[in-house]
Amino acid sequence: MAGSDDDLAEARALIRRDRAALGTLDATGAPYVSLVLVTADAAGKPLLLLSDLAEHSKNLRRDPRASLLFDGTGGLDQPLTGARITLMGRVAPAPDPADRARYVAQHNEAEGWARMRDFRVYRFEPERAHLVAGFGRIAWLDASALFSGDN
Repeated sequence: MAGSDDDLAEARALIRRDRAALGTLDATGAPYVSLVLVTADAAGKPLLLLSDLAEHSKNLRRDPRASLLFDGTGGLDQPLTGARITLMGRVAPAPDPADRARYVAQHNEAEGWARMRDFRVYRFEPERAHLVAGFGRIAWLDASALFSGDN
């Protein structure tokens, strides 16, 4: 489940994208997906700036399990031939001011939101990942391999 070096490199590049689809579980247990902006922390793990008022935040307070889909298929004539990765794990608060500063440095437009009392930075703690790097190139990746060493 570690993946090849090429798979890990492709996965890390996708995770560094600035947006993803966040999947959470609503109060009934049904999947709920929303678009979020993302920044990678120093270890390469995703950071999110979320409002307490948003449905995904309410869902995460009930159940921290989530998934993030990073899509590298934009602009392709045949999107299903492009790379994408789904991370599965848990979301937890990231109260370190350095994480907030890192997020705002990448997403300047979020500076005003980041100062609002209902917005918080969260870290996505991946447990595993499913990489589809094109037709027939599919791998399950363990988070320890994906986020170890130089990212």
